Amino acid sequence: MKQPQIYHEQFGAGPPLLLIHGLGGSRRWWRKNIAALAPHFTVYTIDLVGFGKSKGRERFVLTEAAAAIHTWMAAQGLAQAALVGHSMGGRIGAELAVDFPGTIDRLVLVDTPILPFGHGYARQSMGMLAALRTVPFDLLRVLIADTLHTGPFTTLQIGRELLRTDIARKLAGLQTATLIIWGERDTVVPRRLAHELAEQLPASRLVTLPQSGHAPMWERPDAFNRAVLDFLLGNDQADAHR
Repeated sequence: MKQPQIYHEQFGAGPPLLLIHGLGGSRRWWRKNIAALAPHFTVYTIDLVGFGKSKGRERFVLTEAAAAIHTWMAAQGLAQAALVGHSMGGRIGAELAVDFPGTIDRLVLVDTPILPFGHGYARQSMGMLAALRTVPFDLLRVLIADTLHTGPFTTLQIGRELLRTDIARKLAGLQTATLIIWGERDTVVPRRLAHELAEQLPASRLVTLPQSGHAPMWERPDAFNRAVLDFLLGNDQADAHR
């Protein structure tokens, strides 16, 4: 079977760093982070299959996404990389680290739903609607364009799968050094899950960013970039906000 084509853009020079967007997103969600990261890393912003400019729109399967990224890495000649994943992208990155040991040397999970939400799809949908009221206008424009491109039905279908599945047991053995970043005002993925996730992952630390919702890399880019760089460059000696 022909492998789906994954579109990416590349910036900077240094060790490889993959940036993977979340549900309904695209590589454009990292727009405010590239300038800070590129002086230290070769940054790859990726459109997952079915999103952005990647081919194979009808082929996206959540459980196959990690393997697709691994295949893409091999095609790029990347044996190992650091990875920052937002929401669903973090989940895919975590599965990649577990399924292909040694592939990911440092992992950043940004408002990532690893555990089931436990409140039902209808209630979580209300949280998503509430989040829309606080999304910055420039991000809202990108979100609407990306969702329309992917297709609302596809977005809802994948969203339900994310809400209903629990991969915590699978990730219990994750030994990759992990930074968990959470927006303090996130109404999409409950903040309590950040603390539960930190307890599940022994090699992790948690940083909570005030005045930020579900997309801290866009809403608080300076603080976000600082936290990511401190972690990836080994300078994260400050206490995490728990």
